[in-house]
Amino acid sequence: MKDLMQHQSAHIEEKLYTCTECTKVFRRKQNLKHHQKIHTVEKVYECSECCKAFIKKEQLEVHQKIHTGVKPYKCTECDKAFITNGGLTSHQKVHTGEKPYECTECNKVFRWKTNPKWHQQIHTGQRPYECTECDKAFFTKGNLMKHQKVHTGERPYPCTECDKTFITNRELKRHQKTHTGERPYHCTECDKAFITNANLIRHQKTHTGEKPYECTECDKAFITNANLTSHQKVHTGEKPYECTECNKVFRWKTNLKWHQQIHTGQRPYECTECDKAFFTKGNLMKHQKVHTGERPYPCTECDKTFITNRELKRHQKTHTGERPYHCTECDKAFITNANLIRHQKTHTGEKPYECTECDKAFITNANLTSHQKVHTGEKPYECTECNKVFRWKLNLKWHQQIHTGQRPYECAECDKTFIIKGNLKQHQKVHTGERPYQCTECDKTFIANVELKHHQKIHTGEKPYNCTECDKAFITNGELIRHQKTHTGEKPYECTECDKAFITNGELIRHQKTHTGEKPYKCTECNKVFGVKQNLKLHQQIHTGERPFNCTQCDKAFISSGNLLRHRSVHTGEKPYQCRQCEKAFITNGELTRHQKVHTGERPFKCTECEKAFFIKSRLMQHQRVHTGVKPYQCTECCKAFIAKSQLKLHQKIHTGEKPYQCSECGKAFIKSGALKRHQKVHTGERPFNCTECEKAFILKSRLMQHQRVHTGEKPYEHNECDKAFISNGNLKQHQKIHNGEKPYE
Repeated sequence: MKDLMQHQSAHIEEKLYTCTECTKVFRRKQNLKHHQKIHTVEKVYECSECCKAFIKKEQLEVHQKIHTGVKPYKCTECDKAFITNGGLTSHQKVHTGEKPYECTECNKVFRWKTNPKWHQQIHTGQRPYECTECDKAFFTKGNLMKHQKVHTGERPYPCTECDKTFITNRELKRHQKTHTGERPYHCTECDKAFITNANLIRHQKTHTGEKPYECTECDKAFITNANLTSHQKVHTGEKPYECTECNKVFRWKTNLKWHQQIHTGQRPYECTECDKAFFTKGNLMKHQKVHTGERPYPCTECDKTFITNRELKRHQKTHTGERPYHCTECDKAFITNANLIRHQKTHTGEKPYECTECDKAFITNANLTSHQKVHTGEKPYECTECNKVFRWKLNLKWHQQIHTGQRPYECAECDKTFIIKGNLKQHQKVHTGERPYQCTECDKTFIANVELKHHQKIHTGEKPYNCTECDKAFITNGELIRHQKTHTGEKPYECTECDKAFITNGELIRHQKTHTGEKPYKCTECNKVFGVKQNLKLHQQIHTGERPFNCTQCDKAFISSGNLLRHRSVHTGEKPYQCRQCEKAFITNGELTRHQKVHTGERPFKCTECEKAFFIKSRLMQHQRVHTGVKPYQCTECCKAFIAKSQLKLHQKIHTGEKPYQCSECGKAFIKSGALKRHQKVHTGERPFNCTECEKAFILKSRLMQHQRVHTGEKPYEHNECDKAFISNGNLKQHQKIHNGEKPYE
């Protein structure tokens, strides 16, 4: 009778027993007494494995089974086992389908008694557990405790397979199934299996067509309440999730998480076939079909197949002509809402996706992702014929036509053919003379808008493509790609006549003319011929006196923009080309290339008179004047003549007294920058050239080499009058004065 009364009190709303510590109320006095032990009774039963403590010995025994792995209560329907009988009883309801607990408001039924209690709070709006850190409130204390770990950063459950950590043990268990491949919940309609029962239930509604959650604003219905809640934000415009890095707001928490990975660079889902990584697992699964070739969604109207059902649905609208999304600014209509949103940004000028590497912004995330490949160097599309790689799939398709020889677009005016239609259209303007794109800064006109945009950057000074190896920046991505090959040393275009290789195909074609002797470009003023048209244009400016490139720092003007850029570095001190072998830096890539031959020992230009060899051809030509006696550069002040123009310029500074290179430490001035650099080491005490035989160090490499001859006994400078030899040329010159009758030491 007593048990019956206690049972009946469960149906009565009255709760008579209140805890004085936390105001919790209970129907049974015994339950209150048991609860009060939490506040008053010491937890004397401690787990020896993890130090967790319990009020009752029975609780400790149940807990210890977590460490031992003992699960004595087995389900007869499936292979699952449980630590307690209560856990087994609760699980068996999954198989029986038993849901004995019903909500009196909406008749929804539940398997477990606690679920309807939490559910009823949806109707009452009651959320009794509030977070002290933020304004959030929760139905259950467990949810509050889980939420608080977001503020503390506590993630006590680590995965032993990977570096991921989790707030709750349940999340960890679900995650571990991704490693084991365990998917215990199978759909009876199709072959799909799921990690959790909740995922299976959601999936089964795709077969039944059940969508019980309807939107009151529009006709849309959804499988889950969460999907409905998410959808309703479209109508309210609510975007409660804000990025702390860039203040961008999102409707859904998952979108914020994916967005934050843009800032962190995190892409946790990696493809095992290639090096690609993705923000979400769904994107990875979609990508993997590229490798498997799986395209399970065929169009019934044409032969096209698609990776996802969503892609098929979008495609089908091209056959039906359906364009339900209309722009309110213009008459354009679109197949998808996303396309409409992108289009509307062309009217508003909104470009919300900014590149973190440069100042560029884009209308869509896809455009940003595509652009970021410029900075990362990512080229995922490889040609199977020549292994050349490309950033974009379309570029690979065009490239493959080089191997097939296919050039489907033919010019009706001449015999030229093209790989893509756009190139043909651009070429046809050569025949019509049409140059519709004019620069507003100068009178120049262009065939294509892209050419005009590149040109306008000359006026604005904009150089958005930055080299990650050095500080150089470029107007176009193509220029950056060519430049980057100077750092990697990549020269894919090899000459079949000699061993030379080049960065671009254009450079190879120009070089091949040195073998054929072809010089098709002739100057009408002096009949000089050139292998390259650009060289003829530069040469003609000698006759016209035209120097269109002016320095803004001084009055100097130059024939070419390249000469102006080289000159500017005199003012800026910029030397963007650095040698990887030593710390030397250079103004131009050509100077760097010449310098690198010092390290490789390459001296391809040999003198036919003696055994000397040189890094560059101009040095050989200068040396040959030693044999011929030709000194074409004469000083107008003293009639002294020189082999090289640079020697004359240095000599002339003796007459003018010009010493442009001044030491900032002591005020001493020098004719040459090299002399200043050597002098500055006196102040810094720097002696970078160390002798390996003794402890001596030197300011100059030449002094070290001279010193090393003391150890080797080498005396390369011999006097032709007597048998004496010397370590240095200076010592030889001093000795020669003895034979000449001079007195070197007075």
